[in-house]
Amino acid sequence: MDEALKCNSLTVGYDGKPVLTDIDFELTRGTLAVLIGANGSGKSTLLRTLAGLQAPIAGNIMLCGFDIDNVSRRQLSRLRAIVSTSRTGGGALTVEETVAVGRNESISLFGGMSANAKEVVAKAMEDVGISSFAHRYLATLSDGERQKVMIARALAQDTPLIFLDEPTAFLDVAARIETMDLLRRLALNGKTIVLSTHDIAPAVSRADYIIVADKSRKRVIVGNRDEMIASGVLDTAFEGSAVKFDSSLLDYR
Repeated sequence: MDEALKCNSLTVGYDGKPVLTDIDFELTRGTLAVLIGANGSGKSTLLRTLAGLQAPIAGNIMLCGFDIDNVSRRQLSRLRAIVSTSRTGGGALTVEETVAVGRNESISLFGGMSANAKEVVAKAMEDVGISSFAHRYLATLSDGERQKVMIARALAQDTPLIFLDEPTAFLDVAARIETMDLLRRLALNGKTIVLSTHDIAPAVSRADYIIVADKSRKRVIVGNRDEMIASGVLDTAFEGSAVKFDSSLLDYR
């Protein structure tokens, strides 16, 4: 099955109040989808709902053919991983130990990882490009390096989907571009990546699909990148906000 995520008549919101309604779309496996919209448009609410962190008001969500309303938390953790927007603290863990948290089900009562878990953790670090500092403490890393560690931890969870909330927040320009290039490579290698962002140009440049949260109309518009740019939807997505879409800034990868 090529379907990674599917929404049917979905309405999302909080405290029973709809924010975005009548959402219908699907994403195929091995693609990068970028969720954008003005502040207060419901991006974070939609992302949290798609990832199963909060219940929808109406409709249903399928992840790899499974209705998330009918799976256990353990099963859900095998379908999707999450990288949050919060600034990563230092703590007392090394890079390798932090990535290994993604394999916590494979850690024994005595603290050891199975051989398979060790292989998965090593592969995740290699894929993200952090093997060379596996034994450094998280507190010694730059923000960009820490974000790579968080992505590697999600990879170590070994799920078909990864959801990321503002993955380039707190990063400098070079680290933002490097992070988006990394996520693009992961999609090309078969992962389905769904991320929300205010960092429009580098994200849209690398996207297969664009998901626009339209605040004024309480709707979601989804399409492939080229169609969405040509349609002019992105030009009106941020009406009334300080953010503007400028196609001249796109850097296709």
